[in-house]
Amino acid sequence: MSFIVDPRVETYAEEHTTPDGELFDRLAAETREKTTAPQMMVGRLEGRFLGVLVSSLRAQRVLELGTFTGYSSISMALALPLGGRVVSCDVNEETTAIARRYAEEAGVADRIEYRLGPGLETIAQLDGTFDLVFIDADKPNYINYYEATLPLLADGGLIVVDNTLWSGRVVDEDDQDESTRAIRALNDHVAKDPRVENVLLTVRDGMNLVWRA
Repeated sequence: MSFIVDPRVETYAEEHTTPDGELFDRLAAETREKTTAPQMMVGRLEGRFLGVLVSSLRAQRVLELGTFTGYSSISMALALPLGGRVVSCDVNEETTAIARRYAEEAGVADRIEYRLGPGLETIAQLDGTFDLVFIDADKPNYINYYEATLPLLADGGLIVVDNTLWSGRVVDEDDQDESTRAIRALNDHVAKDPRVENVLLTVRDGMNLVWRA
């Protein structure tokens, strides 16, 4: 659920968005049942949006930082063209196991390569470029993830950073929580970066879309 948009408006938007299907309903239910922070799941609106980005970019290679239970990676994998691949990274073996199970059921397990381990270490081991990078991992490392993945961005590619409005807390200067400060720093860093252009969207908890200038 969004903490920025009125919940009634969010519900209305979901009701007027093409459903993801019964598999995603079960994935969402299991995520709520078995995880302590189910709000980390992207949900229908953001999942559909990520799928549209993959399709529009005709992305062949996607990098995701933050697998969680797999809603986003499966959404993106379903939108890949023939031969496309998602590399999805996380440190949590239990939630990644849920993601693997649902990817198998969705018929996209062969399109997703799961990497367990610290994100920055994984990025350092990757070869080639990516058409879409989705950053949705630990917030204190957001600038580090951005700087590590920007050199891997293909020409015409897109970086999407999630949770960049952080329930609106980014505008509360009295909020000095570590994650809040890290997200503010990332947004400021991107806005001042001459290498890129961006748009900060008010979709769910905020999505910062970044591309090379």
